[in-house]
Amino acid sequence: MSVPQTRSVQDLLAAVSELRGGERVIACYQCGTCSGSCPTAGVMDYSPRRMLHMLRLGLGERVLHSRAIWLCTSCYSCTSRCPREIKISDAILGLRRLAVDRGVDLPPTMITLRDTVSANYNISGDDNATRLIWSDNLEADLVTFRTRRQAEVAFYVGCVASFYPMVYGIPQAMVQVLDRAGVEFGTLGGEEWCCGYPLYSAGMEGLIAELMVHNVQRVREMGAKTLVTTCPSCYYTWSHLYALFDPAPFGFEVLHASQYLARLLEEGRLKLGSLEQVVTYHDPCDLGRKSEIYDAPRQVIEAVPGLEFREMDASRQEALCCGGGGDVQIVDESVTASVAARRLGQAQRTGARLILSSCQQCKRTLMAAARKERVRVRVMDLAELVSQVMET
Repeated sequence: MSVPQTRSVQDLLAAVSELRGGERVIACYQCGTCSGSCPTAGVMDYSPRRMLHMLRLGLGERVLHSRAIWLCTSCYSCTSRCPREIKISDAILGLRRLAVDRGVDLPPTMITLRDTVSANYNISGDDNATRLIWSDNLEADLVTFRTRRQAEVAFYVGCVASFYPMVYGIPQAMVQVLDRAGVEFGTLGGEEWCCGYPLYSAGMEGLIAELMVHNVQRVREMGAKTLVTTCPSCYYTWSHLYALFDPAPFGFEVLHASQYLARLLEEGRLKLGSLEQVVTYHDPCDLGRKSEIYDAPRQVIEAVPGLEFREMDASRQEALCCGGGGDVQIVDESVTASVAARRLGQAQRTGARLILSSCQQCKRTLMAAARKERVRVRVMDLAELVSQVMET
């Protein structure tokens, strides 16, 4: 494939600088911390350090045509550790957007993603009216939320938990916890649309606005005072990205499930029984580094009597990505599997038999890694943990 030459160093840098995260690319002094922090640098044709170097040398068009920009998991490890405070993850995202805007050949799966969400309002391509299929096996007295049109709390489920059977247990557990705590809640059902984060990660930022307007309006119509989601990517989108399109207040608060569970425990609305188990916790990137929520999940874990909690060597801000972010899994599933295997190895070294997390995608990738590596360890979401141990 022939690669067109960039017009000038200044031209490419100016284009990147117009995008969030690109304004400080010129400040890079090539220490390599970003590449050393990147979970996928070993399979990229250009590492993060080299990408920044090439931008400064006027070789940005080669970067735009490379596979490297599509193998970033958007985990923010490079950004959080950069001594020059360059938002490298955002700069790479900016390069994806440039690739989209300039009509550069995109991975076919990205085109499929765009068309699927545009046609179905979800990432799976299923009929969006079936978004509550995960609740089909719940007891009849638990599914009254299906027809509830007004509620104090809106439970925003997200595409993955709605349509991927491996993680149906997460919304099922959350519903049981909310019911046990006496929370008046409802869902948007088939009126819940994808939050737009997968499109944002694909450099298709302009497609989010319609999804945002629809979702915000539906929650307002419900009269909810609080929106709760078990998905860190949905949480990050609602709490950070939507404001980029409309800074006006929603009129309701947005909480991740770990925060809301911690609140319910603090208010004494849940009583938890004991569980004798050695556990560790995996910090999801969108919840941890990108949203700075580290304490709430640990408060929930520590509230369960009998648990022996062991941190991994890399935890909180230093946590290794599971490999499931940045749309990488739909570009090259083997890359995601490799990163997940590394994270699984870190969990194994704690001696824990149960890996806890707060993300449906992290559960999927870590469970898949455990099966592939034949490791006898369970992976569970915090909502599932609370549902398992809560007392009547």
